[in-house]
Amino acid sequence: MNRGPVDSGEPDRLYTVTGGRSRAQESPFDLVTIVVAESEPVLGMQSEHVRILRLCRRPTAVVEVAAYLGLPVTVVKILLGDLLDAGRISARHPRSARSGDRVPPPETLKKVLRALQNL
Repeated sequence: MNRGPVDSGEPDRLYTVTGGRSRAQESPFDLVTIVVAESEPVLGMQSEHVRILRLCRRPTAVVEVAAYLGLPVTVVKILLGDLLDAGRISARHPRSARSGDRVPPPETLKKVLRALQNL
């Protein structure tokens, strides 16, 4: 029997990586959620979890984690959910500016832009 391109094995690997789950339960993650490792990897930990913890030593967006790992975002969200439940990562959504927040005057922003352009 010849194996065609459909039998690449990739779906099986993703099924194994996620433990058969296809969706993260009530995932707090979206593409721009910032993830930070709160602990170091431990012996016996799943290799994808280890890679995520190493990658997220600095704040990293979910979409970046997926890109670095070469995995679909849905799979990464499931893995991040595991790590969040275990207390190994923290996650937060970048804050958007609120109407009451103090915003610098346009003149200041223009000066900063000119200074950066002169670098």
